[in-house]
Amino acid sequence: MGDYHFVYKDVEGASTQWDDIQRKLGNLPPKPAPFKPPVFTVADDEDSIAKDKAWIEDKTEEELEDLEDDLDDDRFLQEYRKKRLMEMREAVKIARFGSVVPISGSDFVREVSQAPPDVWVVVMLYKDGFPECRLLLECIQILATRYTATKFVKIISTECIPNYPDHNLPTLLVYNNGAVKATHVGLHNFGRRCTPESVALVLCQSDPVLNDGQCGGEQSRQAVLDGIRKKFVESVVREHEDDDGSSSD
Repeated sequence: MGDYHFVYKDVEGASTQWDDIQRKLGNLPPKPAPFKPPVFTVADDEDSIAKDKAWIEDKTEEELEDLEDDLDDDRFLQEYRKKRLMEMREAVKIARFGSVVPISGSDFVREVSQAPPDVWVVVMLYKDGFPECRLLLECIQILATRYTATKFVKIISTECIPNYPDHNLPTLLVYNNGAVKATHVGLHNFGRRCTPESVALVLCQSDPVLNDGQCGGEQSRQAVLDGIRKKFVESVVREHEDDDGSSSD
């Protein structure tokens, strides 16, 4: 009868030496690391946190609303809370749109004709595969990010107007308060080189179509127009510099 080597593991750690030998020989997997419970940390008590401007700035709009009654004894923090709420709400207004939204014929009345009276809507009629449409779309996409309180949408021309001639593409329609205020047919309307600045200048020729949402009133509209003219002049200067550089080469 052969010799057998029994290893008893009834007692914790009784076979440690034998297991170590087996691990060195590669017969057992490495010994697992001993369990260490996570370090216990005491959670910050809301009442113990310093209440200052930084504390207010970390709050969401909903949390700031809930703090109205809790800050009655601190006039400074109460005023700063109101200021932060106003800033958050103004930021939402400014970021009202910000992109060119594709719509279908069934969306037109809701998205364009029924837009709020204070919103100007720029509608681009287009078709895929037309280089002129692609160029104008690139321009109004840039304008949409600059003037986030103006609504920009695009729609396939024949979905908007049945049998609309392709030779009229691209076309921009300007709406306000449910009515068409301007129509710009063809890319040639926007100058020798169609740029975001030239498109902006044409859109604002007679009406304050573009709105950056910073503030209201005639002064704001004039500031937007001045900014458009400045950007347009700068783009023309860049064009001439590029032309001069190309000719010198």
